[in-house]
Amino acid sequence: MTSADALLHPNAENRQSNVKRVAICQSNYIPWKGYFDLIRSVDEFILFDTAQYTRNDWRNRNQIKTRSGVAWMSIPIKNHFKQTVLEAEVNDSSWNKRHWKTLIQHYARAQYFEMYRSRFEELYMGSEAKQLSHVNHRFLVAICQLLEIKTRFTWSSDYPEIEDKTERLVHWCRLLNATEYVSGPAAKAYIDECRFSDAGIQLRYMDYSAYPEYNQLYPPFQHAVSIVDLIFNEGPNATRYMKSF
Repeated sequence: MTSADALLHPNAENRQSNVKRVAICQSNYIPWKGYFDLIRSVDEFILFDTAQYTRNDWRNRNQIKTRSGVAWMSIPIKNHFKQTVLEAEVNDSSWNKRHWKTLIQHYARAQYFEMYRSRFEELYMGSEAKQLSHVNHRFLVAICQLLEIKTRFTWSSDYPEIEDKTERLVHWCRLLNATEYVSGPAAKAYIDECRFSDAGIQLRYMDYSAYPEYNQLYPPFQHAVSIVDLIFNEGPNATRYMKSF
C-alpha cells in the first residue's frame, strides 16, 4: 500500500500507531461526500467555527437533486456584522420541518429512502438549536455514525486563537501532537507549506477528483450535492462511492 493509499484508508492494518492525522475545517450543513472523506481520513477533526461567518456559503446551506435540477436547502440566519460561525443564529424555528418536507418530496422514490426515513426524521424534528454551529455538529455526528466514521470532533474555541492563518494551523497541530495535517485543496492558495515541514508535520491535500458515479435520481449526474443524496440512493452501499473506504 502506498502512502497515498494510507491517507485514504486511515484504518488500514499497516498504519503505524505513532501517526496522528488532523484536519481543520469550518462546519457545513449536510455537506457533500468529499467532506466526509476528509473527516474519515484523519484521527481528529477540528470544527473551525471561530472563523468569520460568510453569507451565501456552505455553512448554512447545501444542494440536493430535484426533478427540476439542483436546488438549494438553506437555513435562515440572523444578519450580524462580522459574526463568527459560532455566533451565527438560526432566524426561523420552522426551517427543520420545511427541509424534511423537501427531502420527502424529492427523495421518497429513492431506493433506500424508507430505510433511513425514521433516522432523518428524528434528526430533523429534533434540530431545535439556535446556533448554526450546533445544528451542523448534530448532523455531522449523526451522519458519521451512519457511515461508521469514528473520527473525533473538537472545536476551534478549545484552542488558542492565532491571527496568522498558517501559524494557527501549525500550532493547533502541535498541541494535538499531529504528525500529518490533511487539508482540502483550496487551502493551497494561502498555506505556507514550509512552516509545516519546519515543524516536522507532513502536509497532505485531499484529492476530490475521479469519484465514481452512482444510481442517482433525476439525471444528469451531479457529484457536488449533499451526502444525503448518496445515502438515500445507495443506502448501505454508499461508502463504495467514497474514496476513504
